Amino acid sequence: MKTIGLIGGLSWESTSEYYRIINTAVKNKLGGLHSAKCLIHSFNFEEIADMQRTGKWKKATESMVEAAVKLEQAGAEVIVICTNTMHKMAKEVQEAVTVPLIHIAESTASAIKQQGIKKVALLGTAFTMEQPFYKDILSKHGIETIIPNEADRKMVHSVIFDELCQGRFLEESRVKYQELISKLEAEGAEGVILGCTEIPLLIKQEHSSLPLLDTTYLHAMAAVEYAMDLEFYSA
Repeated sequence: MKTIGLIGGLSWESTSEYYRIINTAVKNKLGGLHSAKCLIHSFNFEEIADMQRTGKWKKATESMVEAAVKLEQAGAEVIVICTNTMHKMAKEVQEAVTVPLIHIAESTASAIKQQGIKKVALLGTAFTMEQPFYKDILSKHGIETIIPNEADRKMVHSVIFDELCQGRFLEESRVKYQELISKLEAEGAEGVILGCTEIPLLIKQEHSSLPLLDTTYLHAMAAVEYAMDLEFYSA
């Protein structure tokens, strides 16, 4: 079993989900007292969020690269960035290490294609929804992406940072997300990417008439598959 290096704390609420999913999957596969071999670099998310808010992406990239290098030096054999937004600098992170980086959008694209979905709605932070780094990868796989209008994007972004990343899960916000999903379905979406690793803490499949792509789960399972050399790994 390979050692998984997790770049977390982005936020810690979703990082804990990565840890739970990864270890549960390993235990289910191997049984007994088995668990995953993991190393975690956990950021103070306020520092990273400030870089995002103020557009200090170069500094943010340097921080992410430094984290990945430290994980590799400590023995990580694969790197996982436990957030969608910070895959904005995935290329720079991969170039800084010799071990593979499992890209969250690649894992998500694989699941979308397996379900035969051609057009998806993308929900996430404003950075993920509005910038091209995520949608470009989906497009490479022949997947069309639609995003909410400006007002709805602001709502989705606000719920993530003001509530979910702070451990607050409000029914009224769940209803807003559900209403938005219905609106996106009317615009032709065949599925919805929960493109922020905190969103699955609020929205579950039972809350949606459309198939949901839980990026936290898909990404964590891709890491397990790679670490355990499972032949159905694809990313």
